[in-house]
Amino acid sequence: MSEAFKYRNRLNIVVLQGDITALEVDAIVNPANSYMIMGGGVAGVIKRKGGEVIEREARKSAPVPVGKAVATQAGKLKVKYVIHAPTMERPAMRTSREKVKLATKAALNKAVELGIINVAFPAMGAGVGGLSVDTSVKTILEAIDESFDRVSASKLSTIYLVAYREEDYRVFLEVVKKWMKKYGKESST
Repeated sequence: MSEAFKYRNRLNIVVLQGDITALEVDAIVNPANSYMIMGGGVAGVIKRKGGEVIEREARKSAPVPVGKAVATQAGKLKVKYVIHAPTMERPAMRTSREKVKLATKAALNKAVELGIINVAFPAMGAGVGGLSVDTSVKTILEAIDESFDRVSASKLSTIYLVAYREEDYRVFLEVVKKWMKKYGKESST
């Protein structure tokens, strides 16, 4: 399942249900911790499916502060890069909206720097981080909005918001639809 939206007539935002590690996009985002330890959640799945080489490469950059991001190879995944954007300092700690916003902006900046065309985000800071999926998606959208000028001046044209579970997909979709309507953005299904 997926639904696409056009933001400010420039940026495609696609809400998608599926496994982020199975996508064929330029990059996927790992909501990391500063130590780049890929134990659980999305990070654990990325390591399990892509290979430990991803974590080994990421750990060489540690510690990475919240608000910065690093890119690594993607191992066995069908993407060019994994962008590791810490939403928390230590593994399995609670996070905040502000940290998720900083992490999202850092991931977008890294995507622009890499010259990629499309990037996929999971629910940043949800799960282990303690934020609700609703709060996570709202925060990601705020970060996209605040980064729009930089993003729109780059090659980046599509941002995927990926929910693994169907119930989370419904939340992602509801939040994006409300946000697009509230801010007068165009929708194209």
